[in-house]
Amino acid sequence: MGVNWAAFKKRIEVPKHNDSHYENTTWCNRDLIPIPPDRRTYGVWSYFGYWTVSGSCISAWSVGSTLLAYGLSPQEAIGVVIIGGVLTGMLAVACGWLGEVHHLGFTVSSRSAWGMRGAYFPVIIRIFVSCMWFGMQAYWGGQATRVMIGAIIPGFAHMKNSFSASSHLATNDFIGLVIWMLAFVPAVLIKPERLQIPFFFCFALFMGTCIGCLAWSVAHAGGAGSLFHEPGTAENKGWAFMFGITAILGSWGAGTLGQSDWTRYAKRRYAPTISQMVASPVTITVTAAIGIIVTSAAHDILGGDLVWNPIYLLGDIQELYHSSPRARAGVFFASLGCVASQLSISVILNSVSTGMDMAGLSPKYINIIRGSYIMAIIGIATQPWQLISTATKFISVLSGFGVFMAPATGILLSDYLVIRKRKLRVNELYMGNSESHYWYIAGFNWRAFVAFFSGVCPLLPGLAATVNTYTNPKWTNWTRLYNLTFIVGLSISFVVYCSLAYLFPMPGLGVDTPFVDEFDYVDGQPSPVDGNSSEKVAPDQKV
Repeated sequence: MGVNWAAFKKRIEVPKHNDSHYENTTWCNRDLIPIPPDRRTYGVWSYFGYWTVSGSCISAWSVGSTLLAYGLSPQEAIGVVIIGGVLTGMLAVACGWLGEVHHLGFTVSSRSAWGMRGAYFPVIIRIFVSCMWFGMQAYWGGQATRVMIGAIIPGFAHMKNSFSASSHLATNDFIGLVIWMLAFVPAVLIKPERLQIPFFFCFALFMGTCIGCLAWSVAHAGGAGSLFHEPGTAENKGWAFMFGITAILGSWGAGTLGQSDWTRYAKRRYAPTISQMVASPVTITVTAAIGIIVTSAAHDILGGDLVWNPIYLLGDIQELYHSSPRARAGVFFASLGCVASQLSISVILNSVSTGMDMAGLSPKYINIIRGSYIMAIIGIATQPWQLISTATKFISVLSGFGVFMAPATGILLSDYLVIRKRKLRVNELYMGNSESHYWYIAGFNWRAFVAFFSGVCPLLPGLAATVNTYTNPKWTNWTRLYNLTFIVGLSISFVVYCSLAYLFPMPGLGVDTPFVDEFDYVDGQPSPVDGNSSEKVAPDQKV
């Protein structure tokens, strides 16, 4: 008996509400439409929660290692973090504006700048980077889980390894990774509009880790430690400061590019703004400062190499006290915070955005949840433990993907804020033919591609020099330019895109149309909307 492929394909389509007024098409599904009013649940404090998780994480803790490597002193590094955090907040406001106004995420909104088909290009870049980084975040989550279990069962930390040395993964590492993944899988099922409470608990747990480590290290070292008082080594402080600020922007750049993925859930205008401007610099700065102080003080206590990763630091602390009950209790709760932090970061910066990007590739069959699981499978299949242990050049290249993210950010900002003046023909973002003003030439907007590669090409020599550790002085200027990746790439693509749009005007500018002709219900009364979307519309008004 043959397989009825038509029936099978229909059966595996993503769910669609029976009373909804959109169709699952090549361009549209429930997770890609503008967020309807009943799903806009994020207020000011919700976005504070979002940024406390994004800014208070292991990446922020260890950012001091990068800044000190540029030759900054610890005090100067903290100053750079403050400036970088403020600029990150401003960038998040600018990139998130589209989500506040039109309740669209990056996956769909990028169609206005790149074209209906051209938008696959930045989306695929984001998917690739996110899958790679998820694999590494999962690996660190597994490491934190291993340390946490080792605090309960001391022998687990020294468990006999049954894997080969070439695998670069010990048996207890593998067990920790499996347990962490078992926690991540159900976390994906929580709808994005219902993540506020998990945000709060994850932040509280990780802050407990930060405060506990700070209290222990400062008390036992008698202060911030000797490293904290060492002078900077940079020959040119100006370049070092600029490199540091760009490093901060680059670390959170991919998140700000897709900021509209989260601001589209805002229940009212400007709800995310104060949170982005305040919570972003405060949380990043406080966490980075704690990381620098704890690393400095712990080095005086433990000796040996500097340990910038709090997960490994906790394991060393347990060894220092010979797995005493008090040490094990402290390490358990501290490592629990690291586990929670890795879970929340993986959901916020990887799962939801990548799931939506995956949905953009095949809306009929992929939604955020399915896309998140595909991302997880790809991320683990890359064997991040092998990459971290052996593929140092690959890691350098992956870290340098800001070369691509920065120009994409410049194009997003110039297209929406400058060229279109915050007006979109939202309904046409779901039309895959020449009737859409965003179809351009065969679905591609050549202006975006020219602007993108204009921002990328000047940075590639510096990326090559950094990856291959070229020391010849002729590479110095290229390396400096590369170290300013986010600022340079964003600025070039922004200017080039604006110039091309001025010289070769695009059609359909200056007009704001909704997803469908609809009414938005405010306090029970209907009122016209301005580009927003609701599912409460007449049955014949479909895209």
